[in-house]
Parts: sequence; C-alpha cells; structure tokens
Amino acid sequence: MSDEFTRGEKEYLLKIARATLEKYLFDREKFEPQTTNQRLWEKRGVFVTLNKRGRLRGCIGYIEPVEALIAAIRDNAIAAARDPRFLPLEASELKEIEIEISILTLPEKTTSDEIKTGDGVIIRQGGASATYLPQVWDDLPDRREFFGTLCEKAGLAAACYQDKQTQFFKYQAMVFSEKHLGH
Repeated sequence: MSDEFTRGEKEYLLKIARATLEKYLFDREKFEPQTTNQRLWEKRGVFVTLNKRGRLRGCIGYIEPVEALIAAIRDNAIAAARDPRFLPLEASELKEIEIEISILTLPEKTTSDEIKTGDGVIIRQGGASATYLPQVWDDLPDRREFFGTLCEKAGLAAACYQDKQTQFFKYQAMVFSEKHLGH
C-alpha cells in the first residue's frame, strides 16, 4: 500500500488516539478531535492497537469504512482500552502504552491461494468471521498456523480454511506507531 498520509498527518492521528485515551481514562469523557484537513474526515477502515512492553494490550477496529478516520481512531482507541480479551486499561498503565494505527484498504474477495504473506485476511463462513491484520504474519509466518488460528479466532474448526464454504477477503494496511515515528 502506498504511503498516502504524510508524517505530520500520522503524528496527528497518533496524538488523537493518545489524547482520547488520556481524556477517557483520567476524566471519563469523550475526546472530540478537530481538524480542517479533509483527508482525515474521509471514511476509512482502521484499527487501533495498544501494546504494553512489546505485548498486545488491546486491538479493536473497523474493517469497513463506517465513519470518518479521526472519529474511528477515537472510538477504536476507547474500544481497544476495553478489549474484552484483557482487563480494562488503567490510567496508571498509559505511560507504558505504545499506540499503533492501521489504516486499511477496502477488502477484496479472493481465494486462499491468492493470499500472500503481508496481506490482511478476513475469513467468513456462515455467520462466523475473523480477521488478522497484515502485521500478524510477523508472529505467524507459517501459512497453516496463520489460517488455522484465524479459523479458531472465528470460532470455527482450525481446518476451516480448507473448506469450500469458507470465503476469503484480503486487504492492505498502512501501519504506523509512536515507536516508529519517534515518540
């Protein structure tokens, strides 16, 4: 995916996520981001990932572009702080949290054979679905393990990716974090 946002825009989006968490955790209020940059008001699929000491602490997002980018980052930052896989984020943890943002392209229907390492992947079977962001390949480079755990994440059997009923979608993501932008 081409780098369609400037360094300044990325830094601003990370500041929105951080300000959102501070306002939510310290004041229990919702941050209202403002910008005159129209690109940041475009609807985009986006995930906000919270890492603590290099380990996942929360990750929530929208695959589809359902709201303006700055609002989606705000809402998903709050949701990531309450990711049900973890205890709710405490204000005292905030100084140890590193924020990562993934801005997604629109998913396109594909086959499992057409999916390459580095693609974001969605599987869907019946009413069950799950996604892995492109960066998950870093932790799960083996295709069978990648697809097997993605099936399990969806609540399906580990071999669901071999089932003809399973649908596959792929997408790309522009990923940036406080760590990589020098914060």
